[in-house]
Amino acid sequence: MLVTVKLFAGLRELAGAGELRLNVAEGSHVSDVWRVLADRHAGMAAYAPSISCAVNADYSRMTAAVQDGDEIAFLPPVSGG
Repeated sequence: MLVTVKLFAGLRELAGAGELRLNVAEGSHVSDVWRVLADRHAGMAAYAPSISCAVNADYSRMTAAVQDGDEIAFLPPVSGG
């Protein structure tokens, strides 16, 4: 299945792009997509405990199923004031 991944802030910097297209196995979940990214981009794994995600612009859980053509966004924690 082909999915589009959107990355923001520090994640974008680590990946060198704000948007990536990934092939993932049928039956994958958001957590599987995250693991592919973390394996490919050094430093991303450190964000795992605090990352937020969305599927097709709706906030989601890492356990959500992924379908072909979905857009998955990963958002690191926001700081500042």
